[in-house]
Amino acid sequence: MSPAAGAATLAARRSSRFVAWVRAWRAGLVPYDEVADEIAGDEEHLVADAPGTWTDVPLRDALPTLSKLRPDEIRLVLPAPGDPRGLPGPGPFAGAAIVTGEAVVAGELGFIPEVRSHTSGSGVTFETVLWRVYPLPAPSQSAAGAEPGTAEAESDLSTALAEATARLTRLDVAQWRPELAGALAALRRPDAGIDLPPGFDPRARRLFARASVLDRVLALAEHAAPGGAVNGYEAQERDAALRPLTTACRRALVAACNAPLAP
Repeated sequence: MSPAAGAATLAARRSSRFVAWVRAWRAGLVPYDEVADEIAGDEEHLVADAPGTWTDVPLRDALPTLSKLRPDEIRLVLPAPGDPRGLPGPGPFAGAAIVTGEAVVAGELGFIPEVRSHTSGSGVTFETVLWRVYPLPAPSQSAAGAEPGTAEAESDLSTALAEATARLTRLDVAQWRPELAGALAALRRPDAGIDLPPGFDPRARRLFARASVLDRVLALAEHAAPGGAVNGYEAQERDAALRPLTTACRRALVAACNAPLAP
């Protein structure tokens, strides 16, 4: 696997892990003591503006604010400019979620991750994740009806991937972005390390694994500019080829993380 393809599989979106593990906890499928560690991994996660707090608190200390919610009240939203699907309505939370590109809807609260970089006195750079909490307009569940199911989302993702791959092949993407071509090939082998907690069925797990890898590949494609041999037309064609795939990928992650849980 190319270095870019390997980097693409390193981590799922933080909001997707938050939703999956908190939903499993609220369904009684995983213990509370495991949730914060599974969400954070090897990062430090703090929460700002949680109800009943006056300063930033560790994620573990903020999770009890969600202890009365049902699993279906906790949802992943991955909005984009022009596509506010899943947001509860206009307001500060919706605006911040669109800018960030990911958020969590949890009953009457919204959570958005902010990644902060720090440099220690010895010059070591490290990151912390701050989950900022927003009050949401009620009711916040009406937006859930527009979400696709896992079967529909899986079919749409497969179709979009096939179409994008064909278009990128015609553009000879392997010549000017070999790492992107290699990363796309890696999608046919979803990373077994990217997984959902207990309670999610095999289709949701398969969809989440594939979409999580693809999500990182698309982030590479978006943030790494093509080489000098690519003209403006070719760059526009590449973006046009990836745009439907990006939408299908977001819908797949949302469908997988918000899928019904089995006892």
